[in-house]
Amino acid sequence: MHELRKTEALIDGVWCALDRRFAVTNPATEDVIAQVSDCGVAETEQAIDAAQRAWPAWSALSSLARSDVLWRWYELVVANQSALAQLLTQEQGKPLAEALGEVLYGASYIRWFAEEARRLDGDVLSLPQSDRRGLVIRQSLGVVAAITPWNFPIAMFARKVAPALAAGCTVVLKPAAETPLSALAVAELALRAGVPKGVFNVVTGTDAPAIGQAMTSHPAVKKLTFTGSTKVGRLLLRQCADAIKRTSMELGGNAPLLVFEDADVDLAVAGTMAAKFRNAGQTCICANRILVHEAIYPRFLQALTRAVDALQQGAGEQEGVTIGPMISAAAVQTTHERVAEAVTQGAIVHRGGFVSPLGESFYPPTILLHVQPSMRVWREELFAPVLPIMTFTTDEQAIALANDTEAGLAAYVFTESRHRCWQVSEALQFGMVGVNETAISSEVIPFGGIKASGSGREGSKYGLADYTELKYICMGGLS
Repeated sequence: MHELRKTEALIDGVWCALDRRFAVTNPATEDVIAQVSDCGVAETEQAIDAAQRAWPAWSALSSLARSDVLWRWYELVVANQSALAQLLTQEQGKPLAEALGEVLYGASYIRWFAEEARRLDGDVLSLPQSDRRGLVIRQSLGVVAAITPWNFPIAMFARKVAPALAAGCTVVLKPAAETPLSALAVAELALRAGVPKGVFNVVTGTDAPAIGQAMTSHPAVKKLTFTGSTKVGRLLLRQCADAIKRTSMELGGNAPLLVFEDADVDLAVAGTMAAKFRNAGQTCICANRILVHEAIYPRFLQALTRAVDALQQGAGEQEGVTIGPMISAAAVQTTHERVAEAVTQGAIVHRGGFVSPLGESFYPPTILLHVQPSMRVWREELFAPVLPIMTFTTDEQAIALANDTEAGLAAYVFTESRHRCWQVSEALQFGMVGVNETAISSEVIPFGGIKASGSGREGSKYGLADYTELKYICMGGLS
């Protein structure tokens, strides 16, 4: 693992040490595990300039050559999966089994886009004139700036960088300051795989607004891809507007999970547990609001309570732990304040809802009952292991409650009715809907949302297209 532990920025193929450093801590123990180079505007601009210089040669490579590099990168990530998972758990906190799952999930994107790199096909158009032929080709955008979050530092990295490189773009990545080590380790493997200098750059730093501004204002950057809060996404979109930069935004979620009266209760509870408590509830597609038909509510709550009571919370490295800490003590404080506010407004804490004795970054799995739509625990994304539950009586009521949010990322439906599967899925205003399933994400699907949850798609053939420009070529004089 130590050979993958990098603490410097990667600019133009060189690990750049800076006198300015920032601390990376283990959220479970609050121990400092690394001091990392703290980049600013100057380093970001150097990285963008390096990416611009590297772009012509990288984009001119054959799709097969780029595919081969990505394949070698994928194989190195898989070969080092154990070391990467340990590093991820140390800086992010999630249980080791979850960390290993994330490493392989991230690797799946590198493999997928290694394959898709060879499928950047175009079209021949049937033009109305007999002496002309129309061609449509895809070309790489150029330099891509990518900003990734701390909750899935390897998966979100791979989901952005792999398609960009496959399309012939070059990349400057800004990972979250809370979790830079995972990104730097995977970047080291990219160098070993043969990614040329300047094609992939990583700037680490704590001044996110300044780095983001440098990315959005630099004329060489042709696209910005961002995963994070809707608030920050709006700011970045405004900054990109003047230069009309291409953007893709994967922003906040507030996913509803609807359990109808004909649902398989055990399946619905298992899906709820997987969708809510993975990564301590710090997932953009977490089931954030549970809507249960009143006819099966008692059975559902009983089964859910048993499942929550069986969770084992602790440091991610400990054997048997199924839920780790939150990312920071500040996140715990915000969560507890939100729960306490809901209680003052009439909610009842059924499980959890207290400050954990395990440490300042731990918050226990919490179930809230008697929740009302006006409460912030219902209206706003929690990003915490807190589960608000409401009941409903009709399909129309459930759909209306589910759609009553500015977010539109993911939603989940549990029902045994084929008619209801289609009717409800089509009525829900979300970019992704899981029916009798909450593990909906993979490299082959177009991940993304609507409304205030963003624009663009990641993964799948649609995700690759987001890193290309369409060019039409008219060939005349052919008679």
